[in-house]
Amino acid sequence: MKNQKVALITGANRGIGFETARQLGQKDVAVIIAARQLSDAVEAAAILTAEGITATGIELDITNASDRQKAVSFIEETYGKLDILINNAGIAPKETIAGSKSVATPPEEFEELFNVNFFSVIYLTNDLLPLIKKSEAGRIVNLSSILASLTVHSLPDSPIATWRKLSYNASKTALNAFTVHFADELKGTAIKVNSASPGWVKTNIGGFDEAPMTVEEGAKTSVDLALIGEDGPNGRFIHLGEDVAW
Repeated sequence: MKNQKVALITGANRGIGFETARQLGQKDVAVIIAARQLSDAVEAAAILTAEGITATGIELDITNASDRQKAVSFIEETYGKLDILINNAGIAPKETIAGSKSVATPPEEFEELFNVNFFSVIYLTNDLLPLIKKSEAGRIVNLSSILASLTVHSLPDSPIATWRKLSYNASKTALNAFTVHFADELKGTAIKVNSASPGWVKTNIGGFDEAPMTVEEGAKTSVDLALIGEDGPNGRFIHLGEDVAW
């Protein structure tokens, strides 16, 4: 195997994650497609392989400690390092992320969304950190959302006022806090950590009718942050090359 960069993309069997893997693969990165079901991961990897991309599918439910350890073992045995981790996997409330629901949110909704969107991202990142430290230029990209922005939500005429679903928004705000803290913790190393705001994209979460952005456009921020150079941003919240207000 030639000395390719290696990227793990969680939740990569469809949507933004799959397109992120495709675009990275087109830039000669070996991509590991992670999905909760092995069959989904293998099928997605086969599509990319047929396009000439170096792709492998693995089973990875990020909330499952055993799955996380198996992923670490696979990457260590197969590649010996990890250059790029894109924490793309995430969920929204089962009904919708539109509307406003705060104190009326069921406890199980808070617990499920924070477990997937926040806690498990931290656990997986920590599990993989020794392999990322072996990279000459480790990059960690956390998939956030404009809905995480406290600044934008607090505007009197906020453009996202109709999307105040506390469980989802707060889980992504917490993820942004992780980005800031972890980037600072890793200062002085070759690793950079950033949050990506993909935009309002035609996906299962964003909706296919009203969302203005294609998945190709939505993946671009993650891809760019995964490939930034030594002088690139660190500990920032980015959408298409521009800073987003925290």
